[in-house]
Amino acid sequence: MRLSELGRLEAPGPLYRMAQHQFLRAAKLMDLDPNIGNFLLWPQKSLVVHFPVVMDDGRVEIFEGYRVQHNTARGPAKGGIRYHPETNLDEVSSLAFWMTWKCAVVNLPYGGGKGGVRVDPKKLSEKELEKLSRRFFSEIQMMVGPTKDIPAPDVNTNAKIMAWFMDTYSMNSGNTTLGVVTGKPLDLGGSEGRPEATGRGVSIVASEACKAKGMDISKVTVAIQGFGNVGSYAAKILHEEYGAKIVAVSDVSGGLYSEEGFDVNDLIRYRDENGGVIKGYPKGKPISNEELLTLDVDILVPAALENAITGEIAKDVRAKIIVEGANGPTTEEAEKILIEKDVLIVPDILANAGGVTVSYFEWVQDLQSFFWDIDDIRKKLHKIMTKSFSEVYATKGKYNTDMRTAAYIVAISRVAEAVKKRGYFPM
Repeated sequence: MRLSELGRLEAPGPLYRMAQHQFLRAAKLMDLDPNIGNFLLWPQKSLVVHFPVVMDDGRVEIFEGYRVQHNTARGPAKGGIRYHPETNLDEVSSLAFWMTWKCAVVNLPYGGGKGGVRVDPKKLSEKELEKLSRRFFSEIQMMVGPTKDIPAPDVNTNAKIMAWFMDTYSMNSGNTTLGVVTGKPLDLGGSEGRPEATGRGVSIVASEACKAKGMDISKVTVAIQGFGNVGSYAAKILHEEYGAKIVAVSDVSGGLYSEEGFDVNDLIRYRDENGGVIKGYPKGKPISNEELLTLDVDILVPAALENAITGEIAKDVRAKIIVEGANGPTTEEAEKILIEKDVLIVPDILANAGGVTVSYFEWVQDLQSFFWDIDDIRKKLHKIMTKSFSEVYATKGKYNTDMRTAAYIVAISRVAEAVKKRGYFPM
């Protein structure tokens, strides 16, 4: 099944076309109905907004923002909002596309959505950041809502910004609506376990991948690219709860290596007291981000940004398992090389789905006005992640394919079945 056979519409850009090709590999293998495939290839709704913000010095600056809903056949759209000077419609559309499959692969009643604003938030004052956030959410309010589209934090956004979003929506609609966004502060309808959720999900599937490869996770070595929220929680949980040795970490300031393994809590404490970066930590040898990716370790966790592992780097990768904490960290060329080397890649749409799963828990709690404790959250997350890994791994064997294609097959099957049973209305 080729892209030209499924539709001749123009993709937003190269990243979205790459995402479509990932979809098409699975669609061909599972013999997907071309009519449904054509529908699932494209975003249902894309909104581009240009909005003014009065800056502290009185100037009015115009910012560009986006909200994309890829598919809502299984439920309301779900996906984060990022603030980044280089975000664009192609990136946001691609992330919305991936969110559809991420939600479906762990069997959540959601479709995929994503949003973003082209801005460097580090250049804004606190008041300017609040003004931008509230104005942007007002601009996209026609698309969002607790039964339509539920945003969440992403790159450079956080619980405080989610609180502004929730308050803006609530004031505009005339009633407090906790379920309009997730990732909120605990005292505004947030959920226990949300900050650690993505990293915990990465850790759970890393453990399941070790079982699949016949490896004892308590004896493995781990390198983690990206020591932000996802990477640091994954490091902490893999070390403290699974006994793995974290021998390398990196962030925007560079990387560190320790053959004996890091005291993760000490490293996190240093980062938090050092302007949010690990550079200068005295208990590790400095290495580059590229060196980290090619270390002789058992598990590699790319938890930074897209396209971190290229074809050139893949040739030198020595890890036995890659668990994708970031979205799209492995290029198509790299993946082919890694599969030939018998590297087990746990794909992003499965590996980092812990975040959206606990966001789902938060949404359910908000709608019920009944909140769970941390043990309930962790137990439910573990059950969903282990079951999802098992389903994808079994599909991998059934179709004699790789884990990414298997994850897409599981996800596409669920969304396609929903489309088929709902039909096309209006006719």
